[in-house]
Amino acid sequence: MNILVTGGAGYIGSHVVEALQKAGFTPIVYDNLSTGHAAAVPEDVQLIEGDIHNVTFAKHIMEQYEIDAVIHFAASSLVGESMENPSKYYFNNVEGSFHLLEAMRGAGVDRIVFSSTAAVYGEPEEVPIKEDSKLQPTNVYGRSKLVIEGMLADYDMAYDMRYVALRYFNAAGASPTRVIGEDHNPESHLIPLVLKTAQGVRKQVAIYGTDYPTEDGTCVRDYIHVCDLAKAHVLALQYLLKGGASRVYNLGSENGFSVRQIIDSAKRVTGVDFTVVEEARRAGDPAVLIASSEKIREELGWVPEHSNVEEVISTAWNWHKGHPYGYNE
Repeated sequence: MNILVTGGAGYIGSHVVEALQKAGFTPIVYDNLSTGHAAAVPEDVQLIEGDIHNVTFAKHIMEQYEIDAVIHFAASSLVGESMENPSKYYFNNVEGSFHLLEAMRGAGVDRIVFSSTAAVYGEPEEVPIKEDSKLQPTNVYGRSKLVIEGMLADYDMAYDMRYVALRYFNAAGASPTRVIGEDHNPESHLIPLVLKTAQGVRKQVAIYGTDYPTEDGTCVRDYIHVCDLAKAHVLALQYLLKGGASRVYNLGSENGFSVRQIIDSAKRVTGVDFTVVEEARRAGDPAVLIASSEKIREELGWVPEHSNVEEVISTAWNWHKGHPYGYNE
C-alpha cells in the first residue's frame, strides 16, 4: 500500500518512513523542505518537493501514486515562535491542513493519521493526562493543532474521512541505525540542545524557569523515544485501513522528568560537564505534562520499548556524535 507522508523529511516523519518500510508499506514523502532534509529520506523512497497549500498538485500526486492513506506531519512547531507570530501558525498549520484535506477529498483518499500534540491540554488539571482531559491550550501552536482536530472530526462527520489524531508528548532519541536523527534550525528541543552543548557546538544550555511548582522548580515532561512514536503511527494506520473508526490517542512514556533531571542524565551519558545557565520562564510553557497512554495500549496494543530516558539520550547522542552539525555538515 502507498502512504503519502507529508513532512516526511523531518525528524519524526523520517523515523515513521523507516517504520513504514519495515512494516511493508510504500511511503511517498511530500515535503517542501523548508525545515526537512532530503538527506533524511532513504534513496529508495520517492521524495516529492511540494507544498500542502498547493491543492491541485497534492491531489495530482495522490492520484498519480494511487495513495491509500496519508500521515500528516507538515507543520510549524515552535511554541515560542507561535506566540510571537501566530499568523504563521494559523496559515501553515490550520490553512495548510485544510488544503491537504481538500486535496485528499478530491483524490478520493479517506484515511489520515494526524500529528497532533500534548499542547492541546495546556496547563493540565490532572496528571497523568487522559484523552478526555480538558482541552485548554496555553500557546498558539497548541491552539492551531486543536483547530485541526476539530476540522478532522467535521470532515469525518460530513465526508466519512476517518482519522487517528496522535497527541505526542516529547519525542526524543534517534534511530539505532544512526542514519537519521533530530536536526532543527533553529533547535528548540531540550535533549538536542543539551547534547550540542556537550559536543561543544554550543557554549551553554539554558533552563527556562526555575520557579515552577515542581520538585526542583523546573518543567517536567514525558519523553517518548521517536522509534516508539513511529511504531504507534504504523499501528494507527493499520487500524484505519482495517476499517477502524476515528480515534484520538495520547503518546507518551507515562513517566515525567524535569529539565534538571534530563541535563543530569545527559552529563552521565556523555561524560561531559557542560555549562548550564538559568533564565526566565518562556511564555506558554506548562509546568507538568505527563501522559496516560492507557487507551492506545488497550485498543491498538502499542507498547513503548525504548523510552527509558537514558536510552533515549544515548541513541540521540550516537546520532549527534556522527552529525555534530546535523545533515548539513
